[in-house]
Amino acid sequence: MTIKESQQMVDQWITTTGVRYFSELTNMAILTEEVGEVARIMARKYGDQSFKKSEKDIDLADEFADVLFVLICLANQTGVDLTEALVKNLDKKTKRDATRHLENEKLKR
Repeated sequence: MTIKESQQMVDQWITTTGVRYFSELTNMAILTEEVGEVARIMARKYGDQSFKKSEKDIDLADEFADVLFVLICLANQTGVDLTEALVKNLDKKTKRDATRHLENEKLKR
């Protein structure tokens, strides 16, 4: 599935099952909440915290999908073509960081 197809699929779901988009501000708050859920899992799985017994069935992939879903909603609502945005962003990073990471001693371990 392409990013464009993902944006179309989410829009179709929102306009049928979801009835309508939440406001952009509400979706921004939801995105923040979903990123926080990913952070909690990462801190417990890869960091120094431990899982609570009630968190044993948490699925990182599902939480990433929640973040992606809300991000796509916001892109759709604000008229952003995520494919175009990603291509432009990678081009910017490639030009800006052409030698930066290669010269970073911290990355040469």
